[in-house]
Amino acid sequence: MPNSDLMPIGVFAQRSGLTSSALRFYADSGLLPPAAVDPVTGYRYYAADQLARATTLRQLREIAMPLAGVEAVLDTEVEEAARLLDEHVAKIVGDAAAALQKAAVIKSALGADVPSLLIATLKGPVLADAVEQVLTATAHEPGMTVLAGLHIEASHEAIALTATDRYRLSTRTLVPPEPPAQTWAGTVNGDDLRAAVAEVRRSARVHIEAVPHGVWLRMPEREDRHCRLLSEDFPDHRLMLASLGEATTRATVSKDPLLRALEEHPGERIALHVGDHGVNVRSADEHPGIPLPATVTGEDLQIRFEMTTLYPAVSTAIGPDVMLDLRGHDRPVTIRSADRGDLTTLAMPIKFDHSAGERQRGTS
Repeated sequence: MPNSDLMPIGVFAQRSGLTSSALRFYADSGLLPPAAVDPVTGYRYYAADQLARATTLRQLREIAMPLAGVEAVLDTEVEEAARLLDEHVAKIVGDAAAALQKAAVIKSALGADVPSLLIATLKGPVLADAVEQVLTATAHEPGMTVLAGLHIEASHEAIALTATDRYRLSTRTLVPPEPPAQTWAGTVNGDDLRAAVAEVRRSARVHIEAVPHGVWLRMPEREDRHCRLLSEDFPDHRLMLASLGEATTRATVSKDPLLRALEEHPGERIALHVGDHGVNVRSADEHPGIPLPATVTGEDLQIRFEMTTLYPAVSTAIGPDVMLDLRGHDRPVTIRSADRGDLTTLAMPIKFDHSAGERQRGTS
């Protein structure tokens, strides 16, 4: 008989979260053999030091890892196990995306008479670039799925793509070779668009068609891609843009030196000191920073940002020079190309609360 330090299969099942039948299966498959088996009764007993392996086994099966993969993860080094896990999850995500696309194709075939509306026809590489640039302003937040989407508005003149994570808002306007015949607006699932970007970029022309609950990206000589619509209302960004007011300070600075200064900055927060002598990139604690030549008009200004807000806004700007329109230390800053206005980003600053001794998001 096994000693008192061993647990019968029922107790081990409760502690590990595995059923007794699952433990018998994993014992027979060699993944988790019992520490001892009573030769008379055939009862199986497990040791306490087997709990960790049993728990990991259960967790791996909960994410649908096949038995061969489970065995490989359990019996290898930590680094290799992590790689195998990443590989498995990537396959699941890829399979899910493929299933979504196939389901959309099947639904389209089942409802061949579902009306579609041609929104616009755009050059594939141009659309892909615009989608990637604007999607940098999205965020996945519980209870606010719309922040992970890209809002598309079609007027009779152009197509506007807009996204916001509440601290940053990016919008780009594209003018199709032929003006859209219809007006339309909807918020498209950002993850679906990311998955489609590579194919869009390789297509000379992309026809964007709206259907109930989604849009189709129709690409001649390539597989069409379906992107879901989000039902939640997109924030009223037009009201925000209309309420910005005039800039009190404008600075035009070379994009690459500004990006290098931000990359070399060691902290999570950045301060810009804008004045007659240019733009100085400093730490938020006022230590000397990196001076950059710039053309500045208007009032001198000191303004602070989170690095995760300012850097993407500058890096996605089009062209060699970036124009910053500033309205005060606690107001949104407009960041755009100095010579092309079709991509515009609003970046929210942070403010320093001297009484609390901590930095907070600015308000608009």
